Amino acid sequence: MSQKNQILGVLGGGQLGRMLIQSAINYNQDIHILDPDPNAPCKDLAQKFVTGSLRDFDTVYQFGKGCDVISIEIENVNTEALEQLQKEGKRVFPQPEIIRLIQDKREQKQFYRDHGIPTAEFVLTEDKEEVKQNLDFLPAVNKLGREGYDGRGVQILRDESDLGKAFDAPGLLEKLIDFDKEIAVTVARNSKGDLVAYPAVECAFHPTANLVEFLFAPASISPEIEKKAQEIAREVILKLDMVGILAVEMFVTKDGEVLVNEIAPRPHNSGHHTIEANYTSQFEQHLRSVMNWPLGDTSLRCPAAMINLLGEGGYQGEAYVEGMEEAVSEKGVYIHLYGKKLTKPFRKMGHVTVLDEDVDNLKKRAHYIKNLIKIKA
Repeated sequence: MSQKNQILGVLGGGQLGRMLIQSAINYNQDIHILDPDPNAPCKDLAQKFVTGSLRDFDTVYQFGKGCDVISIEIENVNTEALEQLQKEGKRVFPQPEIIRLIQDKREQKQFYRDHGIPTAEFVLTEDKEEVKQNLDFLPAVNKLGREGYDGRGVQILRDESDLGKAFDAPGLLEKLIDFDKEIAVTVARNSKGDLVAYPAVECAFHPTANLVEFLFAPASISPEIEKKAQEIAREVILKLDMVGILAVEMFVTKDGEVLVNEIAPRPHNSGHHTIEANYTSQFEQHLRSVMNWPLGDTSLRCPAAMINLLGEGGYQGEAYVEGMEEAVSEKGVYIHLYGKKLTKPFRKMGHVTVLDEDVDNLKKRAHYIKNLIKIKA
């Protein structure tokens, strides 16, 4: 941490970059941001903000040349430019080959299979016709190989009548898991090889938007399941040989198995509560890991719930927040708005963390806050 003037460049200037900058300010750590949106949430916070495409080789390469360390807050970036920068001595974390692997869900699933990481059974498909040829594999989840995110690019196919919804592009069919819970474990590793893991959290998804609606920490799982989930998450980051922070989303099946669903090599929605609830937030940990600083303590200070603030259905335009005054008057309620001026249905506009020593009371309060705060236009 004694090195001076090490500039961290981040590809992506959304809410994850914004919260990373908020952590970096405490360390006088300069962050440069590249984002295609001239009004991205990071625009007024970064030491340098560049508007440009994350997919264009020259744009990413030129941006990276002015940085010492380069990281991401979104996977949809030009990995060839990152590889070139790495060859020229820039430190790129997560490493470009890992970003490329995670850009394609087909390769990601194959990686689990090849490395003995428990995951749902799957078949790779090239197009809609090939999905139809696997009728006996249903019920299954049809996922696009590339470009899917935040619930897009995912369809549940329960039987023959659903085949019309199948994607006519390279993808995969994954056995529909009759799971008991969805959990996530975040792990982080620096270049020295130090590795830490956060306690597992439990995710509850919005019934139609396929986005996390609530998150509870700690997850209500047995010590055996917690141990298994921690071991799997550590195994994934080690087998990837990855430096940075990694969110590992998992299913807990009804018979107690833990299966990896998907991974994200960056700060993730499942770790937002850590800003108030843990000794080291996921954003500070991301900074520590990519800059090769000592990693921070991951322990939970207090049980927590995180509520995603999504744009209300039926509203589009300049955003305003309803119910904020009542919410902030509550003890242990922390509101994070992402600086997005315009709202639309299900757009991630912010999140709220609720802290409460009593887990039952925490869940009641989380639902109360969820119904209180509305983002409308």
